[in-house]
Amino acid sequence: MTSRRRFMTGALAASVVPVRSWAAIGDPQYLSAARRSDGTFVLVGLRSDATLAFEMPLPARGHAAAAHPERAEAVAFARRPGTYAIVLDCSDGSILARLEAPRGRHFYGHGVFSKDGARLYTTENNYESAAGVIGVWDAGNGYRRLGEFSSGGVGPHEVLRLPGKEMLVVANGGIHTHPESGREKLNLRHMRPNLTYLDGKGTVVQRVQIRDDWHLNSIRHLAVDASGQVGFAMQWQGEFWDAPPLLGLHRLGETARFCMSPEAVHLGMKGYAGSVAYCGSGMWIAISSPRGGYVERFDALSGAYLGAVGAADVCGISGAGMGMMATTGDGHVVGIQTKIAAFHPLAFDNHLVAI
Repeated sequence: MTSRRRFMTGALAASVVPVRSWAAIGDPQYLSAARRSDGTFVLVGLRSDATLAFEMPLPARGHAAAAHPERAEAVAFARRPGTYAIVLDCSDGSILARLEAPRGRHFYGHGVFSKDGARLYTTENNYESAAGVIGVWDAGNGYRRLGEFSSGGVGPHEVLRLPGKEMLVVANGGIHTHPESGREKLNLRHMRPNLTYLDGKGTVVQRVQIRDDWHLNSIRHLAVDASGQVGFAMQWQGEFWDAPPLLGLHRLGETARFCMSPEAVHLGMKGYAGSVAYCGSGMWIAISSPRGGYVERFDALSGAYLGAVGAADVCGISGAGMGMMATTGDGHVVGIQTKIAAFHPLAFDNHLVAI
């Protein structure tokens, strides 16, 4: 009996494949899609000092990525209206799974894992019915599709999870597109962006609507701090000199607050906030504009304007130390309120995703 037990124990141990953590592959802190100088596309991992931890080939231009909370595994999404997402083992670059949007759907370039990493949620467009969808995928079983539920609006661009909860927050941009029309916006006169909170089963917990005279202010990107406050970045679909605030703050159960910079800086944003992030300390929040070449900073509690930093083609931002790290389309990594500076021969894409 003892020999049999030893055999079974040894066999079980041999059958267990060790799971590599992020720390085991060089401890990257951020993910970003990028384009190499030869025109090929990659997903890169950046360490806290802005050095490269890895580069993984992508089949086409990427937009953002979702990092698994435990495994060194990332889901890289195509830029909208893309229909692919690939799951990469970031330890060796192997493709673990390929996600294909169901017929009549396309991805918006963003997704997020559940708290335990068992499920992946993706933002999708049901383009025949002009309805937003959240796709649900089984991350523990080859990323097979489990189902979907309504995003609570049109054009769900980014989805995040509130910390410590199975509560999703969705940036429903309000813009209807169709693959046959490329990236053309088909409903500007009638668009209605909103911020929607959903439980893990897709039930709407709260929906925050943009006021009527700001209905062209498309909610696109999100950041969540440790307390659950949501920062949402917007992109104005009218003339940029008429743009209202491009940053909003919201807490579940409350009303939204909006942050405005001085007129000269606000005009310099060109009506476009490409990314949003809280700093490492959580005391301030920032939005970036690759069109204007600015990163604006605001107090995370009061929403008061704190200042702006100029950097050409800047978009990706994420908390770093007590401050922030930013990436640009010409390969620079810039520290904001922190001493970080680096250059890589890469054109970084829109987002710098914290792992």
